[in-house]
Amino acid sequence: MKIGLALSGGGIRGIAHAGVIKAFEENNIKVDIIGGTSSGGIIASLYAMGYSANDIFEIFKTYAKEIVNINSIPFLTKIGGFIGKKKAKFIGFKTGVGIEEKYSTLAKEKGIKVISDIQMPLVIPAVDMEDTNEYIFTNYIPKENKDNIKYITDISIGRAVRASSSFPAIFCPCEYKKHRFLDGGVLDNIPVKEVKKQGAQKVIAVNFENDEINEESNVMDIAMRTINIMGNKISENNLDLSDYILTIKTDKMGLLDIKNMEICYQYGYNATIQNIKNIKRIIQ
Repeated sequence: MKIGLALSGGGIRGIAHAGVIKAFEENNIKVDIIGGTSSGGIIASLYAMGYSANDIFEIFKTYAKEIVNINSIPFLTKIGGFIGKKKAKFIGFKTGVGIEEKYSTLAKEKGIKVISDIQMPLVIPAVDMEDTNEYIFTNYIPKENKDNIKYITDISIGRAVRASSSFPAIFCPCEYKKHRFLDGGVLDNIPVKEVKKQGAQKVIAVNFENDEINEESNVMDIAMRTINIMGNKISENNLDLSDYILTIKTDKMGLLDIKNMEICYQYGYNATIQNIKNIKRIIQ
């Protein structure tokens, strides 16, 4: 039986997915097919390339702060964008080039140049802001494609995760050939359906509990909830297709809240261990 894992986006909270994988490794649960959106795509791609849960956690700790703080658009450009000048060029606080460079380097260490070089079936969604269609970066184009989804197999792994992680207004759109990609969470935050198309017979979906929006919420909390609402219907449909839903509570961790990464990793691990008997029953 082929087991699939579909990981949702969630900014830095995505490190919880590494905790999930760690619990799987300890319980000898072999994942055959993996997919993820945004930060879920980062985790999925690292795992598909052969990095262990411990490796992924260390990579996040090493690079997260650097990625969050480099390649920012100059402050005056940000202000110009906010006040609505016609000539303002504001399209995001961060270029995302740092993400691409770091993950292309990590891929190179595994002998991987483009996503088709990866052996484990992998799917990473993104959305083209020009034609408003969903695209899937993958190493295997499924035989069945009744939805007429567009697939890309020749993209570098760094560019793929950068595209899927280009959170609107925070990161600039990621340009690739004729496309300008935004965060895949806009349309498909939990790619269960695409993981099933790759041949998974049982799919475990991992998502995050929505945080309450109140007087203490900041602009990032509201932006995150907005993305969730935009893709809510599709996410619900995808979750309905899964065989088990593992929902992780992360206590209002922000999109770029790097100081709580270790706690979030533990949240993912603990939630999986607490549900491990049910997960094993489903996949067996």
